[in-house]
This record gives sequence, structure tokens and C-alpha cells, in this order.
Amino acid sequence: MNPMLEVSLAGLKLKNPIMLASGPLGTSPAVLKRIARAGAGAVVTKTLTLEPRGGYKPPVTYFSRCYILNAVGLANPGIKNFRSIIQDFKEEYVDVPIVVSLAASSTEEYVQIAELAQDYGADGVELNLSCPHVKGLGADIADDPALVKEIVSAIKKRIKIPVFAKLTPNTSDILMQGRPAVEGGADSLVAVNTVRGMAVDIERKTPVLSNVYGGVSGRALHPIAVYSVYTLRKALEVPIVGVGGVMTWRDAVELILAGATAIQIYTALLTSRKGPEAVIASLTRGITNYMRKHRFTCIEEMSGYILRHGPKHQ
Repeated sequence: MNPMLEVSLAGLKLKNPIMLASGPLGTSPAVLKRIARAGAGAVVTKTLTLEPRGGYKPPVTYFSRCYILNAVGLANPGIKNFRSIIQDFKEEYVDVPIVVSLAASSTEEYVQIAELAQDYGADGVELNLSCPHVKGLGADIADDPALVKEIVSAIKKRIKIPVFAKLTPNTSDILMQGRPAVEGGADSLVAVNTVRGMAVDIERKTPVLSNVYGGVSGRALHPIAVYSVYTLRKALEVPIVGVGGVMTWRDAVELILAGATAIQIYTALLTSRKGPEAVIASLTRGITNYMRKHRFTCIEEMSGYILRHGPKHQ
């Protein structure tokens, strides 16, 4: 344990600011436990819906040198089939918060899933308001500020655990989602989900994904995430979780200096040949060394530093 890295995030106590981001890795009980055991401050599950979803037919993922393109279609076992996984995780890792990512097609359904997640023992819920490739279950919602506020507000009235709102970069102004989410009572904002993209197999002369387009993650997403975190933190009084292309400790420090209280990782875990233990150890060691070099005593001092001390931009 390193007291320098401890953070308080929307009422949750994290031993360090590193969280597993929502994705397919978060459906496996063994992987969730391994990442917690490797030292993550918190884990986020794969996005869950009320009923199981089969998702899109393969191919659903395309790997490039500087990005990953995916359109899984929110395939998941459904929240009710995840009950034992949440409870089993909490029995073994009482000091590692587990946040359940949720998606739904209506306000009432969002509330229903959030209540089930709380009943099953989740420490928080992350509202996937921003999936770029499933109609009616993501970016369609984020495009409607009134609906974002309505969903967050309705959930906050019914559950006691923290509510995180995950935002999309597929917009001209991320504050159009962030502001109504905060007005609805969101305890934290997560920035950002994947950006919509497409790739073509020029030999076959067809899109590489069965769904034609999908979400871009990995290194290519990182500067978009940094900008989004900076923009949100500059305008809103709410903790921000930065996510997008965190491959090294330098990437993590960038997001924290731009305004993040915590950061989420996924591609680094998915592509590492050394396993999550090496990835998380490298991140925590690098952040700690940077803090000592620049005389930061805690993450809170670092978070948003460039907003307080950097050049001003209107």
C-alpha cells in the first residue's frame, strides 16, 4: 500500500487511481479477481443489460498498430446472471470496489438494472450513455441532454451507491452530456467511451467488422480523452475518471494533470504479454516516481494541476 496513491472517488476509497475499464474482460470472474489481485484500485464490469444479449456476429474486433476497432454489440449475460459473480468478488476483495456498467433502452429499465446491481452488492454503477455502435443503447441517449438528466436523476432517487456517467466523444461539445449528468446528480463523470470509426480490408474490399463501423480505442483515443477530461474539469465541480489509450504511466499522469481523479485502463491489459500484474505495477511505480520527482504528496494535488497553473485557454 502506498498512501501517496490513495484517492477518494465519489465516496469510494481506492488504494490507487487505477481502475479496470468496462469491456469483455469484465465478464470473467477469474479475470476480475486477477486484476484486483494485481493491485487495481477498482474494477468495472462489462456493460450489462436487463436481459442477455448475443451481440454481433464475428468479426467484432480489429487490431491495428495504433488502435483497436470493435463492435461487440454489448454482448453480455444479463444483470441477473451476474449476481453470483458480484457477490463472490466482494467476498474475496472487500477493499477493491466493483462498479457495474449498465445500459438500457429506457429510463425505467436503467432504474431497474441499477437497483438490481445495488441489491447484488455493487459498490457503484457506471451508466453507459455512450456506446457508439448499438442503436438505442448508447450514443443515441447521449445526444439528448434532457434524457441524460432524466436517467441520472431517476437512478439517484432510487439507489444509494455512487452513480458514474460515462460520456461519448462523438459530439461537438462533451459538456452537452456532462452538464445535464451533473445536474441530474451524477457523482462522477467518466471520459471517454470509444470514438466511432471504421476500417476497410482493401484486398477483400469489405469493412473489417461485421457491423461495418465500431468504436476506436487504444493509443489513438488518448489525446481525445485528455482534452475531454480537461474540458469537463474546467467547467464542472465533479470528480472525473479519465479513460482512453492509457498504455504507460506517462499517459496516466497526463490525464491526472488534466483533471482526472482516477484513470481506467483496458487496451494495455488486453495487449500486454506480461499480464496485468506487470501493467499495474509499472503504472503505480511510474506515477509514484513522478510524484516524488515533482514533489506531489497526493493524487489530489496533481489532479487538475494544469488548470490551476498552466496557460489559460478560452
